[in-house]
Amino acid sequence: MKFQRLSNINTKRDAWVEINLDAIEKNILTLKSFVKPGSKILAVVKADAYGHGSSMITPTLLASGVDWLGVASIDEGMELRNNKFNCPILVLGAAPIWAFDYAAQNDISLSVFLDNHIEAAELTYKKNGLKTKAHIKLDTGMNRIGVQKENAIDFIKRVQNTESIELQGIFTHFACSEIEEKTLEQLKIWNDILSRVNTKGLILHCFNTAATIAQYKEENYNMVRLGLALYGLIPDLPPFTKQIPNLIPAMGLKGRIINIHTVHKGNGVSYCHTFKADNETLAATIPIGYADGVDRRLSNKIYGILNGKKVKQIGNITMDQMMFDISECSAKEGDIITLLGSDSDETISINEWANILGTINYELLCRLKARLSRVYTR
Repeated sequence: MKFQRLSNINTKRDAWVEINLDAIEKNILTLKSFVKPGSKILAVVKADAYGHGSSMITPTLLASGVDWLGVASIDEGMELRNNKFNCPILVLGAAPIWAFDYAAQNDISLSVFLDNHIEAAELTYKKNGLKTKAHIKLDTGMNRIGVQKENAIDFIKRVQNTESIELQGIFTHFACSEIEEKTLEQLKIWNDILSRVNTKGLILHCFNTAATIAQYKEENYNMVRLGLALYGLIPDLPPFTKQIPNLIPAMGLKGRIINIHTVHKGNGVSYCHTFKADNETLAATIPIGYADGVDRRLSNKIYGILNGKKVKQIGNITMDQMMFDISECSAKEGDIITLLGSDSDETISINEWANILGTINYELLCRLKARLSRVYTR
């Protein structure tokens, strides 16, 4: 029997993540209307751009008006440099001391907030004559990394007077952008610190995606950091938010049917038989499982879309495969089941999975990368 592929998508495996670059471009254009005029945009592409593929989407980001890229580690920054992207890159997390020399040689900016960061920059400068490009990270209430408020003024002035550091900016991160009271407390600390130091010529950034969309009234910034919304999803927002942008999810998850068979009444499906057929059931298998990032706790709780119609996933999700009840559909091997994304008038969002699991969409996006090919479309 000839196996039919009803899509021009050809991958080494009959399962893939599909990234819509048009969606990312349109999301950036939409989000620009929420950004204060004249402000720069840093696109957060850490964790491989939340699973979307940082090096593959960067041309779209830059062409759409993004000024900076934000990564979590020096390795993520180097991946972008190795792919010939020359735009400004900031490591938002803590860089190890050994990375300062590496960062200076590759024009990657680092977050600095410790005394030994200053010492590492001085050693790098003595070694190769290169200054460390840096943004000072202030801890205004996140209690993760950053200069504590009682030490912030002294630290900023020390960095400004350190020949081996080219200070580019100062930033902080909100712990609870969706809670106005807590965010205003952090903004008060932020503004107090900035009012006591010279910020001329510096990039100031405190707004993340949620704060940008909510449009907190704040003048002490000239760059925003956009993450989740670039990829078409909305974070938790404060109640006073007046306008929610119309964004397009960029990521889809799809698999081709590799087997169709009948499950007779009373028989179970998959490990432990957590699904038992009440009637004759037509079951379809696709090669996607928990090793691909689909949580096993979603078993018997999610749906796919087959030829424009929702079909229920049945039985425990296994390491490499899962099954669907397609009794009400006309289908054959090679047809595509969409787990995330749209098909005809039906849509399944990763938010549905997050609600079932009691987690956040960020986490689930980042999981879908272990073995799945990435296919980029426009």
